Amino acid sequence: MSSERIGTAVRQATDTKHVLIGSDVLAGSVAELFERSFGHAAAVVVADQTTYGVAGELVAQRLAGAGREMIEPHVFPGRPVLHADGENIEALVDSLAGHAAIPVAVGSGTVNDIVKRASHQTDRPYMCVVTAASVDGYTAFGAAITQDGYKHTLECPAPRAVLADVSVLSGAPAPMTAAGYADLLAKVTAGADWIVADALEVEAIDPTVWSLVQDPLREATARPAELRDGDAGALDGLIEGLIMSGLAMQAASSSRPASGAEHQFSHLWEMEGLGMDPDSDAPPLSHGFKVGLGTISSAALYERLLASDLTKLDIDALTGAWPSWEETERRVRAAHPTPGLGQAAVEQTKAKYVGADVLAQRLARLRERWPQLAERLQEQLSGAAQLRRQLAAAGCPTTPSEIGLDEGRLRSTYRRALMIRSRYTVLDLANETGLLDECVAELFHPGGFWSAEGVG
Repeated sequence: MSSERIGTAVRQATDTKHVLIGSDVLAGSVAELFERSFGHAAAVVVADQTTYGVAGELVAQRLAGAGREMIEPHVFPGRPVLHADGENIEALVDSLAGHAAIPVAVGSGTVNDIVKRASHQTDRPYMCVVTAASVDGYTAFGAAITQDGYKHTLECPAPRAVLADVSVLSGAPAPMTAAGYADLLAKVTAGADWIVADALEVEAIDPTVWSLVQDPLREATARPAELRDGDAGALDGLIEGLIMSGLAMQAASSSRPASGAEHQFSHLWEMEGLGMDPDSDAPPLSHGFKVGLGTISSAALYERLLASDLTKLDIDALTGAWPSWEETERRVRAAHPTPGLGQAAVEQTKAKYVGADVLAQRLARLRERWPQLAERLQEQLSGAAQLRRQLAAAGCPTTPSEIGLDEGRLRSTYRRALMIRSRYTVLDLANETGLLDECVAELFHPGGFWSAEGVG
């Protein structure tokens, strides 16, 4: 861990005050970290059956051994598979209502999101003990919660203190570590999307926040094969990068520093239940694995756009063909017939919809700035094939069939995903320039990136 980097990020964060990453730090430091963060408050460990055995019981023992008042642990069942949803949050809220103890979330992303939201609803801070380097949401300011078939990021404070013991992380199932790698590598395309939004004056880049994510990114993602082999140094870099991403989201009060079109792909698939079988004891397809394929998909679209000369855009033709809001709403509802998802998609699309006059100004800006913007994007991005190789080396799926997608569903996602979030990304850039359908067709044509030849 780079103490200087983490220290800089914590100073920018709004909620997290202490972060400790290292090997064999759990047993010797968890009690001291809790006291430094919460004084003499009582504590309650929250985990599931698996993570309680991995680290939760030790956390409880060490806190109690230091003289801490302990409430009986809240341990979620191991089966069925635990989800961050309203039912589990309410169960924990009911449990926390009986005392004033500080929750200590011991687990991966799901446990953390449940505790994060429940702590917010019971008006208390909490601590997180990480058991897998699987997501960037540990230190994020919000919790990803599924309600009524739609995945929401509900606002709630991040943990006040985070402890990640690399020795514990090394024992996590390999697919969880691989998923974390995919979630971190996604910052390559997420960064490109922020560059586009900044250049078009949609959402300005905060240089300090940008550096928290992007400065350590290449180093943290440079060793996927070593990570797969369990190298402690590679794992240390991965968890640091994931935690830095969450701290950056705190500093920005937004997920923009860490999430772009690749997450829109993933969120759509998650809301439609991809890789989730309620009748199976197998864990659901991870968020990171879906994000990984979304990252490849986004990079492939960028490659097609970067092959175009956007200095020659016909602005009059594009604005003349631009649909009204009424027509746009009709298209969104047709693309998302599921009631809860459809209404949410309409609201998200409306939040970023612009009329023809504003579009004309934006396209004129794009046409003028395209040479410099294209150069900056080339510097930021890795090629889709390169990203695929990195993900494969880390043990991630890299083709649609590996996560249960057929060609038609992946192809339609390029248009449908842009409708579910108000964030401006490469999907909006391609749509507003009239090139989205053309670029996607090229990706699936014989010899294109997603053709049988390209995938092979």
